[in-house]
Amino acid sequence: MRLLKSNKPSYCLLFVALFLLCSSLNTGYGAEFSAEVSQLESVHQGDSYALSAGVIYHLSDKAKRALQNGVPLFWDLHFKIQQHRDLFWNITLLDDVIRYRIQYHALLNMYRVRNETNGEITSFSTLSAALESMSTVTYYPTLKSADINPQNHYICYVKVDFDRDVLPLPLRPIAYVDPQWYLSSDWTLWPLKK
Repeated sequence: MRLLKSNKPSYCLLFVALFLLCSSLNTGYGAEFSAEVSQLESVHQGDSYALSAGVIYHLSDKAKRALQNGVPLFWDLHFKIQQHRDLFWNITLLDDVIRYRIQYHALLNMYRVRNETNGEITSFSTLSAALESMSTVTYYPTLKSADINPQNHYICYVKVDFDRDVLPLPLRPIAYVDPQWYLSSDWTLWPLKK
């Protein structure tokens, strides 16, 4: 009986090797370079509710270097409010996004932050001041009091997503495997104060 040998690697072994490579690269996620929601508060003002959030941005050396070379960086600040239900899926009452763009302008030696949602643009002389301007959202309007039933429980969610899909094409593949580009946060939950 003659055994046939193949020089082609097994797809199963290739898949396992790829999985191990990706999981070893992702061990830095959420550690030293990710954004972090440091504060979340819901406030009842008159006939509506508002959310305030504080975010800390930890930029890696590679992200800072790209920024210094004129590459704009984008973050999406996601706000959600859901009605909690025990037996079924939660009901989403609010799902909103504030999009920020930060870019360095070498000729002016200035950092420019643009709120893509409302078009507001501000300029700063330092990176830390520019990041600080993106760090605080105060009294962001969310729901009307009439939309809230005092008998139900509601949960606020906030998350910061770094948008790697808008990086220049040569940077994108690297940004998906290099932990220095994992600049997003996890979801932060907070009960809605009624």
